[in-house]
Amino acid sequence: MRVGAHVSIAGGVDNAVENQLDVGGNCGQIFTHSPQVWQDPNIGDEEAERFREGTADSLDGPWVIHSSYLVNLCTPKDGLREKSIDSMQQEVDAADKLDISYVNVHLGAHTGAGVEGGLSNAVSALDELDVPDGVTVLIESDAGSGTKLGGDFEHLATVLEESQQDLDVCLDTAHAFAAGYDLSTPEGVEETVRAFDEVVGLDHLECIHLNDSKHACGTNKDEHAHIGEGLIGEDGMRAFLTHPDLVDVPLVLETPTEDGKSFAWNIDRVREWHA
Repeated sequence: MRVGAHVSIAGGVDNAVENQLDVGGNCGQIFTHSPQVWQDPNIGDEEAERFREGTADSLDGPWVIHSSYLVNLCTPKDGLREKSIDSMQQEVDAADKLDISYVNVHLGAHTGAGVEGGLSNAVSALDELDVPDGVTVLIESDAGSGTKLGGDFEHLATVLEESQQDLDVCLDTAHAFAAGYDLSTPEGVEETVRAFDEVVGLDHLECIHLNDSKHACGTNKDEHAHIGEGLIGEDGMRAFLTHPDLVDVPLVLETPTEDGKSFAWNIDRVREWHA
């Protein structure tokens, strides 16, 4: 199976390879810079080469770049829109340089533009990108708090259908649960997978952010828990990990480091339950 974690690139992006191996992962996710600021990836040619070689030698892949938290594709504000487009262009260019297949992004918040207006803004922003061959932008499912879009599968489907880009989806289990899709039982998992397939299409599911949730289904609260120890729980996580339509999709963990448990503990549990 392909499972890994979101790991640090401190000291150089090439360090992500060893960081991934240290937690027992064989695929994973990175930020190219601090996600809290507008910043260029600024990846040197030599560290990019070391990253590519290390990945080819030691990992199965894929890697995913997670875009900055500041990016808001749905915004009606011209200044924020232009910064978001520029940031995303730099991320897809960095992915091309690193031979990374995916750049993951949240749609963002419409902040008064309305659902239809926000989705239209996101589509037009995405369509301004010059995405290199071999790189795909993934739209991540959201917890749906406030005016954030992407919590409903219909939002994801609309963007995929209306954009000129060849887009796919990253499904976050904690976000989907917070948005109202019950993953806490085998029956709930089956219903959610069926709904995703009917609305978005499983052929568009290229990555899963595997996280348990500290908050109840439908609360729109996004706070991750260790696998099987949140409110999705063991029954839901086991059913999700063994669902026949999901077993081959790469898994990236964004679980917390607390209670003496880190990524390695969670990855070990995922491998055990996936078997």
